[in-house]
Amino acid sequence: MTIGARLRRREDHRLVRGAGCYVGDLRVAGCLDAVFVRSDLAHGDLRQVDLEAARATPGVVAAWSSADLPFLPDTPPMMDPESVRGRPWPPLATDRVRYVGQPVAVVVGDDRYVAEDGRDAARVRIDALPVLLDPAEAADSPVRLFAGAGNVASEKTFGEPIDEAVWQQATVVVEATYRQQLLAHTYLETRAILVRPEPGGGLTVWVSHQAPHRLRRDLAGGFGLREENVRVIVPDVGGAFGGKSETWPEYLAVVAAARRLNRPVRWLEDRAEALTGPPHGRGQNQRVRLAADADGRMLAYELHIDADVGGYPHTGAFVPMATSMMATGAYTIPQVSVRSRAVVTNTAPTSPYRGAGRPEAASAIERTVDLLAHRLGLDPAEVRRRNFIGPDAFPYDTPTGFTYDSGDYAAALDVALREVDYSGWRSEQARRRREGGVPLGIGLCTYVERSGAGEEFGAVEACPDGTFVALSGCCSTGQGHETSFPQVVADVLGIEPERVRLVERDTAVVPSGIGSFASRSMQTGGAALHRAAGKLIEAARQRMAETCAVPVGEVTYDAGVLAAAGRSMTLAELAGTGQLRADNTFAPPEGFPFGAYAAVVEVEPELGEVTVLRLVAVDDYGVVVNPLIVDGQGYGSTVQGLGQALYEDVRYDPDGRPLTRSLLDYLIPTLSEVPALRFAETRTPNPNTPLGAKGAGEAGCIGAPPAIVNAVADALALDARDALQMPLTPYTCWSAAR
Repeated sequence: MTIGARLRRREDHRLVRGAGCYVGDLRVAGCLDAVFVRSDLAHGDLRQVDLEAARATPGVVAAWSSADLPFLPDTPPMMDPESVRGRPWPPLATDRVRYVGQPVAVVVGDDRYVAEDGRDAARVRIDALPVLLDPAEAADSPVRLFAGAGNVASEKTFGEPIDEAVWQQATVVVEATYRQQLLAHTYLETRAILVRPEPGGGLTVWVSHQAPHRLRRDLAGGFGLREENVRVIVPDVGGAFGGKSETWPEYLAVVAAARRLNRPVRWLEDRAEALTGPPHGRGQNQRVRLAADADGRMLAYELHIDADVGGYPHTGAFVPMATSMMATGAYTIPQVSVRSRAVVTNTAPTSPYRGAGRPEAASAIERTVDLLAHRLGLDPAEVRRRNFIGPDAFPYDTPTGFTYDSGDYAAALDVALREVDYSGWRSEQARRRREGGVPLGIGLCTYVERSGAGEEFGAVEACPDGTFVALSGCCSTGQGHETSFPQVVADVLGIEPERVRLVERDTAVVPSGIGSFASRSMQTGGAALHRAAGKLIEAARQRMAETCAVPVGEVTYDAGVLAAAGRSMTLAELAGTGQLRADNTFAPPEGFPFGAYAAVVEVEPELGEVTVLRLVAVDDYGVVVNPLIVDGQGYGSTVQGLGQALYEDVRYDPDGRPLTRSLLDYLIPTLSEVPALRFAETRTPNPNTPLGAKGAGEAGCIGAPPAIVNAVADALALDARDALQMPLTPYTCWSAAR
């Protein structure tokens, strides 16, 4: 059995030696470099783009505004076409700019340096317009970002309206407002694309991306090409976190430049562009109301969301819908009402960011559950237990439209309480409150995540040399597919994982695929390979039966060897008689991993400084194929959750200019800030896939922030939890303590 083995990642050998190959490492003959002239105003009418001096700069090959490239297609929406209706997003601004950093022209040079000289020589005139930064204010503002279209790009409701009598008759009603701040994706490798025109009008595109087949479709559709004439190759990728799933405006401009010049053109985003422009993540204003009886049993929950999708709704408008549908978390609540609005503002456009709607939902409900427990004087762990969906209730239909597959939420919480030494810390907290000492708090979060969506392609082929090739429509951006996917195939075939080679991330080789995002790779792509490997065995048994002139039922298979009628053949020998391959496309229902997090903190009252003493994460991903890889995913996502809770924040001045232009301004946790972390698991297999796996990789971003915020609120014994808004800077905590 290879499933469950802690195999080391094979890709790490090249990556840690600096032998990886990223878009910036490619050497393509005659390649030019593109840079973008960008708006320095958040909102305004574009009056003039003067590129004469840019074109005269030595080494500059071309410089174009939208007027020079009238055939440029608009940026396509990623998921929600209705939200973009009446709100076109041109790759190069036409009549108006709507965020600082919006491209207004592209400059192409012999190298990056001369292209930047040309960019700096460009002159742009923009007449400033009023700026909208807060989504709630923008929703009702008379200022319109798009003529003929309101600022609310989409509005959706879930559940049913709650009668006012419910609120009036409940023993306790708690209310709060929360802000999910804007975050930067801060991947190691920023966005990057290289486009080479091919004879006959085709394109080869190398890109740092999560969904190459989607990008192929968008580029082919935008430029009137057949999909088979566009080849998208994803080399090594230095992180994505949701921000590389999209077809960004710059990609379209680079394609246009390459086609116009009939030469390869590359764009490598720099760190300042990555921090000030899209994509941003999160960005929600939330208003909550929760009613309960005297025992803390929930009666009704209401959540209103105003989501900041930035200047264009094309890449982020569906995220608040995900928040809405996960609103109730792990709890059975009789009455639920959710309203979400995606609102355009003059910030950079948002997109999915690790967790994509689920962290926002967990933060709202989990902070409110702790507030309820505080108001009733009950233990927050006990309040959770009284409201959990029971293990015998699955499959469970939520009031917002999802069907949870399986779970045991109380079991995960019990493990978290044990691992963190909950009773011990409660005793220490009581002692400090009696005798004095630095305020100490314990915070909890129990979450449910949604993972996997749509279908995925997988194929397994036996080769005459005794090796196997696995093809997957997924697209690793650091998740370790080169190791874990061969484990799945090897487990089914009963062979050594080293004999299986994975091929993905190339649309010319892999016929179809959805990609890697939303924790879908193993649950969907791994399951597709699992089924394909099983089909390969059946195809081999059929061929062996024909070879031996016996019924298929008389053919046995064991560890790569087939036997019938006193004769045996290996899969390699059978492959030598003709191609031996099995394809599979698999579309399981969405999965719902879950878990419980517990945080212990100290808050220095005079300085407001938070010290996380301990953070425990208990996650249930169903069947785990490679625990070593999953542990790495857990560490990474938990540290990103720590970053949101305490440090990270994309900030703007009142005129919409970003204040976080470098990693000196935008704080991310380093090793020095990472507290003692403890990871544990429960195991509830996914009943809807042959692997039993659920998604892994985003849990820490979901569970860590509310656990930490709840711990700080507990340390300060706050009645008004609205005083704490992430990130919990020393000033925020100092102010809340007063």
